[in-house]
Amino acid sequence: MTTQQKTIIVTGASQGIGASVVRSFLDRGYNVVANSRNISQAGPFQASERLALVDGDIGTPATAARIVEVAIQRFGGIDGLVNNAGIFIVKPFIDYTSEDLNALVHTNLEGYLYITQLVIRQMLAQKRGGSITSISSVLTRNPHASLTCAVPMFTKGGIDAASLNLAAEYAHAGIRVNVVAPGAVDTPLHANTPKDFMKSLAPLNTISSPEEIAEAVLYLTEAKNVTGEILRVDGGAHNGKW
Repeated sequence: MTTQQKTIIVTGASQGIGASVVRSFLDRGYNVVANSRNISQAGPFQASERLALVDGDIGTPATAARIVEVAIQRFGGIDGLVNNAGIFIVKPFIDYTSEDLNALVHTNLEGYLYITQLVIRQMLAQKRGGSITSISSVLTRNPHASLTCAVPMFTKGGIDAASLNLAAEYAHAGIRVNVVAPGAVDTPLHANTPKDFMKSLAPLNTISSPEEIAEAVLYLTEAKNVTGEILRVDGGAHNGKW
């Protein structure tokens, strides 16, 4: 597959999974438009003529529009989107506040909605199909009693549901829509989480690296006959009790 002329957008790209996704696509020859609130100051990447950085809150329509504009002006179009931006708040269900809910909806759902709408509109205009891959969580369908995160999961579950519906809605245009659902991942988000506990969540007794999640994203982006898929990368955590 020739990827030299392909352009992909990655949100939440300054660290962890998002940064690994950016590096993986650059290594494959893609042009990449990478976004986070302060990505130009974070400095996670070496300068490249195939990389454009866009600062801004992905939960706002203005940021989404600016990302798409940069992709079109700098690289001539859009072939893929990786919706990686997200936040995670763990607490008992009865302790969640309206502020928690608003923050989760803003980043996890609005951060998916506005950019995905604009990307699909551009892909339809280009008439060459495309790929949209979003990062969800294995906990949307396989909860664990030790991880009390019901409210974040109904935002992540919304990503699952929207993606499956979009896969059906836009299959006629060759736009494929998929999800990667990680289990425990060794990212800055979990810097203070005990590693033994994280390993205990999977029968393989492993923790995924950001690079392993990026590999799954690459696969779904390039798998021409895969759409409407939720690919779980969780060391088997979804496979019942062990």
